[in-house]
Amino acid sequence: MSLDVSPALLEQAERGEVDEADFVDCVRNSLPYAWEMISSLVDRLHADGGEIADNRTPPPDEQARGQLLRALASDAIRGALQRHFGVRLAFQNCHRVAVFPPGPAADERLARFTSVRGQLLNQSPELRDC
Repeated sequence: MSLDVSPALLEQAERGEVDEADFVDCVRNSLPYAWEMISSLVDRLHADGGEIADNRTPPPDEQARGQLLRALASDAIRGALQRHFGVRLAFQNCHRVAVFPPGPAADERLARFTSVRGQLLNQSPELRDC
């Protein structure tokens, strides 16, 4: 199971619309490694004022890696995190998370990061089985 969904949140979903803040809180509590990784990158992006903040350090274990995969492979989770933090997220391999500011100023950098070339240049034998 990718998220620890409370009975109250599940009841919201069964009734209809879910409060996104409640969903984000569920993500924060269910995927703490992924949450910390993304929030620290957002903090760094804002502190540096740059076009990108990214992580190049592999997760410490498979549980942490799984959290990143679940957070970034789910359109609903990724979208909620992007809206919550006010950034655009990108992902390569099993660990390289990047955050970009919203708006057209970062479009070129985001396009380079998410390009086929960018993916190929980020390969290494150590990450072959991640």
